[in-house]
Amino acid sequence: MRRLVLAAAMLGTVSAAQAADMPDLPVLRGGFADGLSKTSVNWNGFYVGGHGGYTADATDFSQSVVGLTNYIFRDSVLQGPTSTWSLLNKTNTQSTNFGGFVGRNWQWYDAVVSLEGTYSYFNDMATLTSGTNSLVIVNPPGEVRAPGVTNNYAVTLTGAAAAQVKDMVTLRGRVGWDGGSFMPYAFMGAAVGRMDVSRTVTSSVSMRQDTTTTDFFGNTTTILGTWGPVPAQSGTQGQHRTNTYAVGWTAGLGLEYCVWDGLFARIEYEYVRFSPVMNTQVTLNNARLGVGYKF
Repeated sequence: MRRLVLAAAMLGTVSAAQAADMPDLPVLRGGFADGLSKTSVNWNGFYVGGHGGYTADATDFSQSVVGLTNYIFRDSVLQGPTSTWSLLNKTNTQSTNFGGFVGRNWQWYDAVVSLEGTYSYFNDMATLTSGTNSLVIVNPPGEVRAPGVTNNYAVTLTGAAAAQVKDMVTLRGRVGWDGGSFMPYAFMGAAVGRMDVSRTVTSSVSMRQDTTTTDFFGNTTTILGTWGPVPAQSGTQGQHRTNTYAVGWTAGLGLEYCVWDGLFARIEYEYVRFSPVMNTQVTLNNARLGVGYKF
């Protein structure tokens, strides 16, 4: 019995010594777990930077001169029919933009929430259009006429409009995800743009009155009148605003990448829609590259 106990003790001593001499295995030290972990970047804090890019401008002038024609034809039977005319068309232009941004990130685990302000200047981003339309309006609604009388109004409108967006500021909220060295994000907020807008329209109206009579035998005769000008509804109206401000909204997507320490690069797409100025609707599509530093 004593020999068996002594042999077991000697085997245990040898096993312990061999285990002590064995090299450390990475799996025992958690080496594999470290290899699966992501690189951690702290996005929390204030940041500032600059950006530049490309802008596509889409301006809708289709209703730009309606306010002017409504004034020319005010209190007349021609105001209603002419208010539906799309005298001018939509135009598009492209330009470059550059500016800066400043903001603050708050991070909770992998979620990043930001409040950011941006400024963008647009390089000569101007659009203009012109058009003309003629139509004969017969017996417009609301007109009081004698029996058998037909009034024909020959209306010709000639108009032009122009718009130039100079610069823009936005205040937007961002929601991002910490992907380690990169952070995709989405944003939405308010925008204020500074622009010059002008419009003008000229109306020319002539009227012809036709008379239809029926005799005792049922024969109908129509006597065509002659065209004559209507000075009260003919004239030119124009309006111009310089450095006027338009409020709108903005939304888009972006991606930031941590280059080194607090230095980061970003790429983003932004859509902006402004409220109409003098019935002129401006929308912008911005593609930007930027560089910033987080403190």
